[in-house]
Amino acid sequence: MKQKKIYLIRHGETDYNRRGVVQGSGVDADLNAMGRAQAAAFYQAYQHIAFDKIYTSKLRRTLQSVEQFIEAGIAYESHEGLNEISWGLREGKMPNSLDNEYYRDLINNWNNGNTDMPTEQGESPEDVMHRQKPVIDLIISRPEESTVLVAMHGRAIRILLPWLIGQPLSTMDQFEHSNLCLYILTYSYETSEFTIEVSNDSTHLMTLVVPQA
Repeated sequence: MKQKKIYLIRHGETDYNRRGVVQGSGVDADLNAMGRAQAAAFYQAYQHIAFDKIYTSKLRRTLQSVEQFIEAGIAYESHEGLNEISWGLREGKMPNSLDNEYYRDLINNWNNGNTDMPTEQGESPEDVMHRQKPVIDLIISRPEESTVLVAMHGRAIRILLPWLIGQPLSTMDQFEHSNLCLYILTYSYETSEFTIEVSNDSTHLMTLVVPQA
């Protein structure tokens, strides 16, 4: 049976992550020292995998998370369709108590099935899904790339996974994530179905060399 293996990671830590500041697609932050150490630990753990291609978003934090693989000669492509959700007006800001209430209400709406509700001047989960689909279709259309590495973002991964496995977007918060976590998915060309083999794995970070402050 012809299959494709997809190693899906969230990017490493940025200073925005550490400070709890909203990034979204409008903030193009670099990895911080911890994020670079996480990326190095992931490379050490998975450099033996013969990736045929790497796919990233257009944002630097995903490219930097797989930089060592690219430097090793693995071909890559960056696609805007893999970018993080746009959080609109609140990007680049530290949430205050009113913002926290806004996010609670928004995510409650999404969990209750209102996944077409956008962030204020930003995107809805439905919007993100529709821009993700052409990229996933492209990846699937290349069966010769039997093993690929995809670097994305937290909320974008939560939106991606349910629709890939045929679940409603309202279940997105069941899919947990942390910086430089790993999901492994298998796509069957015979059944046209995705299966999640590994979820939110971070055992590769157990060897993490923590940078000195």
